[in-house]
Amino acid sequence: MDKIKQLQEILQNSKNIVFFGGAGVSTESGIPDFRSADGLYHQKYDYPPEQILSHDFFFDKTKEFYKFYFDKMLDLSIKPNAAHKQLAKWEKLGKVKAIVTQNIDGLHQLAGSKMVYELHGTVHKNRCTKCNKFYSAEDIIKFKGKGIPTCSCGGIIKPEVVLYNEGLDGATINGAVQAIANADTLIVAGTSLTVYPAAGLIDYFRGKHLILINRDKTGRDVQAEIVIHEPVGETLAKINLK
Repeated sequence: MDKIKQLQEILQNSKNIVFFGGAGVSTESGIPDFRSADGLYHQKYDYPPEQILSHDFFFDKTKEFYKFYFDKMLDLSIKPNAAHKQLAKWEKLGKVKAIVTQNIDGLHQLAGSKMVYELHGTVHKNRCTKCNKFYSAEDIIKFKGKGIPTCSCGGIIKPEVVLYNEGLDGATINGAVQAIANADTLIVAGTSLTVYPAAGLIDYFRGKHLILINRDKTGRDVQAEIVIHEPVGETLAKINLK
């Protein structure tokens, strides 16, 4: 059977679909991923991106952090693609029960999805490191080209994005684990499954159908019932659930 037809049949008959996504879900919106040949980790900066996006670097070289952050991480003109839109539609149909994402762009919510576990945080939530006052992404982007985002109290504002050497939020992890464990179908898409502990969460899946959609091969391909090496949005757009 054709893989798309097979996927259509599985998803149509599923009652509890969970979607686990990585950077490849957002590349069709124009957001570069990190580890592909043309990803952020292969571009040249004064410091390696892994170092820039670390806890210590944020506090030691805040100005340099924000220079990279404004240049590569915060773009409010980016719009949801077919993958985000399909998942939001399927959630309204009662098919998709949760989305677990490694992305920080907030595109799932922008498309209309409600139950989203953001493992690595989000650019849309920011707080003062001194008084804990909340700031939106729209508040932060006003500082672009003007230096370090600073609170009205004088403190430095930090994005609620999980940086290297920072732990993941416990409540988010627990919610994601429970959602994955209860799913009858798990779609893993747009991720190389090399970033831990996030990638390890799929080991909690005990359901019937594991679907893997990713441009490149992964070490988990052999475990999946269906493997599709195509763009995520392009693939999901071919599925019509009722």
